[in-house]
Amino acid sequence: MTFSLNAPMLDFLVLSVIAEGDAYGYQISQIIKRAARTKDSALYPILKRLQENGYVETYDEQYQGRNRRYYRITDSGRIRQKELLKEWEEYKFIINDIVKGGFSDETK
Repeated sequence: MTFSLNAPMLDFLVLSVIAEGDAYGYQISQIIKRAARTKDSALYPILKRLQENGYVETYDEQYQGRNRRYYRITDSGRIRQKELLKEWEEYKFIINDIVKGGFSDETK
């Protein structure tokens, strides 16, 4: 993708993935790669920040003899994801309007 993603957008994407169901880091990174060419290791600071802010919590589970850390969205995380979704919808509308030659009443 040509367009880069900032920290709030990455938070939004990660929270949106986890909101659909608990997921482990590699799984999340593969989904996020559809929108951003990020290294797998770049995801973990985002997950740590989301955890520190109380938006996600973790638990470990054995898988094929190895430990996997899963991330689960919290109630606060769901609220934050919905706030970011609302902002995204507004932003997307404005960008689409500009790209398609629209002008708001404020610029006329």
